[in-house]
Amino acid sequence: MNILFIMFDQLRFDYLSCAGHPHLHTPNIDALAAKGVRFTRAYAQSPICGASRMSFYTGRYTSSHGAQWNGFPLRVGEVTLGDHLRRLGMDCWLVGKTHMKADAEGMERLGLSPDSLIGARQAECGFDAWVRDDGLWAEGPDGFYDAKRSPYNEYLKARGYDGENPWADYANAGVEGEEIATGWFFENADKPANVREEDSETPWLTGEALRFLEQAATPFCCHLSYIKPHWPYIVPAPYHALYGANHVPAAVRSEIERESPHPIYAAFMGNRIGQAFQRDEVRRKVIPAYMGLVKQADDQMGRLFAYLEAAGRMRDTMIVLTSDHGDYLGDHWLGEKDLFHDPSVKIPLIVYDPRPEADATRGTTCDALVESIDLAATFVEVAGGEVPDHIIEGRSLMPFLRGEAPSVWRDFVISEYDYSVTPMRETLGVSARDARLFMVADRRWKLIHAEGGFRPMLFDLERDPEEFRDLGDSPDHAEVRVKLYDDLALWGRRMAQRVTRSEADIDAMRGRSLRRGILPFLQDGTEVPEDLTSKYRGPVRQRHLAED
Repeated sequence: MNILFIMFDQLRFDYLSCAGHPHLHTPNIDALAAKGVRFTRAYAQSPICGASRMSFYTGRYTSSHGAQWNGFPLRVGEVTLGDHLRRLGMDCWLVGKTHMKADAEGMERLGLSPDSLIGARQAECGFDAWVRDDGLWAEGPDGFYDAKRSPYNEYLKARGYDGENPWADYANAGVEGEEIATGWFFENADKPANVREEDSETPWLTGEALRFLEQAATPFCCHLSYIKPHWPYIVPAPYHALYGANHVPAAVRSEIERESPHPIYAAFMGNRIGQAFQRDEVRRKVIPAYMGLVKQADDQMGRLFAYLEAAGRMRDTMIVLTSDHGDYLGDHWLGEKDLFHDPSVKIPLIVYDPRPEADATRGTTCDALVESIDLAATFVEVAGGEVPDHIIEGRSLMPFLRGEAPSVWRDFVISEYDYSVTPMRETLGVSARDARLFMVADRRWKLIHAEGGFRPMLFDLERDPEEFRDLGDSPDHAEVRVKLYDDLALWGRRMAQRVTRSEADIDAMRGRSLRRGILPFLQDGTEVPEDLTSKYRGPVRQRHLAED
């Protein structure tokens, strides 16, 4: 069995036709859902790229692995998906983005060279990199945003696009007269990107994936990770013109949200991206471009799936399609991600298992409370291993794929957000240590706890599915808040750092010292099995002393 682990960046859970979008038709992703299971209540472990991805790749919560925001290194020694799968005989490859920052200091301390095999894997989040491209090849006063080599820029140069950074000048920019119309400006989102469609990022990365698949030894896990539909919101022709203002849904927002907002919510509504997406003219230009990016992605899934069918790989390859987080797109008076409304923290998740055991669930949906860390556990089981639950904190989804009810499943989901490096921390006057948010959500309620002395936020997902009315200080909901805080406390007391010994290891260790002959603290030996003391109960062995 192989695994094709497809991730899009900033793809909303509801911007697929199989999830009910009224205008965006995604037949290839829909066809995958018709072959597998679509999970309707899947949540990211953090609504920010780097932290979310590190949870996908380790199977651990962000406060467990510690890489809680973009650019926070994943510490050396954190066990990754690649480590787990290689032990089981499965290769683990990267094609695309990880947003991983290597722990350079930790590697130097341990003498790990980045150009060694183990060092390269540490620097690539446990993957062997077929090609890594994190996107955002922007230039600033301190040089490129991403200091690594840009394989996509090298590709564009080889295709005849000039300049030092064709990513910025062509693939993510349009043309207005004789000037570049940069994709950084929302006003240019309706222009076609000045790049041949086949040379744009999503088709290029699909081509890299096909090159990998053509030569891949089995069994493999291939993480195919796209940068889009993440901003810059600009897409080449013909996708730039497929959708217009008449396809832009009304923003899911209410004036009630702005009447007396939680201070942290108010700070995010007041930031630059929130202010931009509160303008209808921004949404009218950006959302059609976002939809075009999603449509292009779906067409590339058709190209990919057609190859797998022709090569006979659909019969022996599990396909998982998901996203690292969502995109507000003006809902709740916000842009980007960061907070915990469903458009941000809820993610699409489709799992296709070709084996006969999954036949009963094909084309179904599952509304179990699922977390992104569950994929690592699932992949270990697919590879034939037993999930090391002292390391991986997620739970295998295999019972749901087989149509079985798990013997034990979670009653709530958790997501975390560290906003210590954002301008909102300064706006709120919060210390870097306290600039942290925690979401705990069960099937009806969603509570957000904020460190730093703030009251919680609370939403009733049954009576208020749009999450407009914050009940965080409602006296009528005090008991609900207590219950959810108890859930959060239960999660906070989890055993998260005892990763070098499993429960089986610990059980095996019990009594080991006794069997090695170390028998302290005994009154007369009856406290332990007789065989442990028999060697001390034999006939007296006298010492023969020489006579004078």
